[in-house]
Amino acid sequence: MRSCSAKWGAALFSENKKQMRRLLQNTNGQILFVSQIVTRHVGSSSTSGDAVHRTQKEPRKPHQQATNTISREDKFGAKYCMGLVEKYDYENYLSTLLLPKELRPSAFALRAFNVEVSRSVGAQVTEPQIAKMRLKFWYDSIDKCFETDASKSYVKDQPVLRELKRTVGSSKLNKLYLRRMVTARERPPNQAFETMRDLEDYADQTCASLLHLLVQLSGVQDMQVDHAASHLGKAQGITMLLRAIPHAGRQQAVSVPLEVLVRHGVSQERILRSDREDKGVEECIFEVASLANTHLKLTRQLLPQMPRLVRKIFLPAVATDGYLERLRRAHFLLTHPSCVKRDSLLPARLFWKTIFNKY
Repeated sequence: MRSCSAKWGAALFSENKKQMRRLLQNTNGQILFVSQIVTRHVGSSSTSGDAVHRTQKEPRKPHQQATNTISREDKFGAKYCMGLVEKYDYENYLSTLLLPKELRPSAFALRAFNVEVSRSVGAQVTEPQIAKMRLKFWYDSIDKCFETDASKSYVKDQPVLRELKRTVGSSKLNKLYLRRMVTARERPPNQAFETMRDLEDYADQTCASLLHLLVQLSGVQDMQVDHAASHLGKAQGITMLLRAIPHAGRQQAVSVPLEVLVRHGVSQERILRSDREDKGVEECIFEVASLANTHLKLTRQLLPQMPRLVRKIFLPAVATDGYLERLRRAHFLLTHPSCVKRDSLLPARLFWKTIFNKY
């Protein structure tokens, strides 16, 4: 009998608890319900009035609303940049996540700007005039971000530019590097590189410029650091150009310089076909990959002279080294599955390098 009473009492308490929760969730009856409870227990109308006053939300002041709005815009811009880099530049996205918390938003802003610029001349853009207009937009936007008062411009309406302006305002960045990232992409997609030096210059203007900006975010000023950033940028840029060959269209020139093609008697069509038995294509890819590997080795030789913060900025060297190693094992076949698919072990290797302060 007692167990039945206990069960009935528990069920009644649970039902009352649900009803109380419904009443508290009801916005219209919330104040009245709390007022009745306070009046019953205290018996003072003044005290209940104070309790009701405490439960009511105070109206927000205009400056508080503006602060909350700005905070929401900043959060949206930061998340937008992170999502953009994660979607189009996954390996560098992983490397950026391992940077210190205070540098991470600015680093994602710079990498998101690089993604937007590179997408302006991507394979999906078939009209050269459209690509030029997009590059002109991003080039002019750099000056807008460096202006003191950009509240009346379109910068505040574009999340990447808004984050870039915030980064420029909090750090001393060289405008020249941002401009080089845009002007380097003005190269027509059907224009081939004539020499290996042209290939190095393009990689230096795109990838190395971004690394120099990331180093400037850290506040480190050292000639050896700049030297290492230049070599790593060239290695990363050349590797990215090699990785893009299997995805290039027939109207695009391959990234193997003409002097290398002529030296081995190989046409661009053979590079695009990437036949497993074609030894001439293998020699061409080997020569370009060896150049990237040389710059990577020069970067790692300077490791003892690099500050600990800069070593985290240079973590993209891990992904570059991983791809070159997979390419070597595949006998420099660009279309090999190991060279095309995403490296599943990269997060673990990045974390391992971070523990030992290496890159």
